Amino acid sequence: MKASDLFVKCLEEEGVEYIFGVPGEENADFMMSLEQSEKIRFILCRHEQGASFMGEIYGRLTGEPAGCLGTLGPGATNLITGVADANMDRAPMLVLTGQGSSDRLHKESHQVMDVVQMFRPVTKWAHQIINANNIPEVVRKAARLTRTEKPGAVLLELPEDIAEHETNAVPIKPRRFRRPVPDDKVMDRAFAVLKEAKRPVILAGNGAIRKRASKQLRQLCETTGIGVASTFMAKGCVDMDAEYCLYTVGLQAKDFISRAIDEADVVLTLGYDMVEYHPRLWNDRADKRIIHVDFLPSEIDDHYYPEVEVVGDIAHTLWMLNERFAKDGVPDYDLSGQRSARADMKAELEEHKDDDTEGSIRPQKVLWDARQVLGPDDVLLSDVGAHKMWIARHYHCHEPNTCLIPNGFCSMGFALPGALAAALVHPDKRILGICGDAGFLMNVQEMETAKRLNLNLTVMVWEDKGYGLIKWKQENHFGRHTDLDFGNPDWMQLASAFGWNGFHVTRSADLQSELAKSFETPGPSLVVVPIDYRENRLLTQRLGNIAVAI
Repeated sequence: MKASDLFVKCLEEEGVEYIFGVPGEENADFMMSLEQSEKIRFILCRHEQGASFMGEIYGRLTGEPAGCLGTLGPGATNLITGVADANMDRAPMLVLTGQGSSDRLHKESHQVMDVVQMFRPVTKWAHQIINANNIPEVVRKAARLTRTEKPGAVLLELPEDIAEHETNAVPIKPRRFRRPVPDDKVMDRAFAVLKEAKRPVILAGNGAIRKRASKQLRQLCETTGIGVASTFMAKGCVDMDAEYCLYTVGLQAKDFISRAIDEADVVLTLGYDMVEYHPRLWNDRADKRIIHVDFLPSEIDDHYYPEVEVVGDIAHTLWMLNERFAKDGVPDYDLSGQRSARADMKAELEEHKDDDTEGSIRPQKVLWDARQVLGPDDVLLSDVGAHKMWIARHYHCHEPNTCLIPNGFCSMGFALPGALAAALVHPDKRILGICGDAGFLMNVQEMETAKRLNLNLTVMVWEDKGYGLIKWKQENHFGRHTDLDFGNPDWMQLASAFGWNGFHVTRSADLQSELAKSFETPGPSLVVVPIDYRENRLLTQRLGNIAVAI
């Protein structure tokens, strides 16, 4: 068969369901082959960056790779931001790019650049296919790498002349294997540290929301009462209503929940990526006893020097801990400080739930209402900006993967295309993307894609007519900010032009009902809220000088 046909059949064998992208002439043979597939759906996007964000969200929600596709040169460079975001946020993804004919790649040539070299820093592996007979091995290796802990992105580049070659090769059938698990000796060491502890706490990171880990974590907490503080990307690893849920850390300030970590004598980290929340922020004296539980050994850092490293499948590790607690019983832990920190944070979450303001709405009120409208299994996606800080602090979850925040690479423009992918994965759930007015317009063209696909989703824009997070940081550091203001379109005309439902809410008492209406109205909906970012400065004053993470 033709190499491009074989490539598609190998992707089918790997279970790829979607490829998001914008093709070019160098992808022509691949696209003709893809058109014949009955298993893979191609989603035509309006910009390659939107395609890569869609691929990222598919991977985060399913644990399986989708494809994102671009042509050579500018098509590939347009993909790279979303690819970097997926790779640093541990989302499996296959990145598929075309390339010029192999007989012109050694010299100056139209649109030709070294795409493989360019993508190496932002992927787990990047490879150009140079022989059609190697396609089954290359695709099998790429797909396996995307899923292998820690998951991430892999680039495969197919030159246009190689795509035309004939080959007798056939796809390799995937075999899936169990992840390695820790041995009993290291588990005994970890358990001994926990038995000696007086005030242990759990810091859960991105790895804690992988398959089955959340179930075992909840069982451990039910048994021991130990509290769990989650990073932004670990929201929902324990139920927000559980007494052992300590909400979220990561705002880089001494918040209520920081007290629980400060008071702890042992910190059990689960799937913790320091790219989210650097250990110097919670272990500034480098004196905490740390048990590192993750799929990989820990990063080396002055403030993160684990006493015990438990390397292996997190869910199985937690099961082994649960077995030991069931056999030996639970020590008499002093968790009163954790309960106090949770109570203080819970009171703050509820403080503005009954606001009735006109003209602008506090972030706390918006997120309280969003939580009331969305069910336990519905999905909220946050873009990057000042709103992300408020979502991280004030929006909490019942289940894993129901609040998706980019917190490794932290790229703006994430939430609108991401909401499209979430709606494809979960057509039966309510999908809410929250953006700033800056981030929304970075991928505004994907409004057309959502309408063309007739997706049911809501995207909410917090309007402040400026780069609010940069303002917040500059004001904290310099006492003032540079020129960061801009104008906006007429939002309701914009919604109408793209065929979206439009809702402009200026009174806080109306927000909950209008947001609910946006979900009840068929098709994509835009909800615009003038946001009261005077609360940023008030939060900084209340919690100390917040070093806002971009």
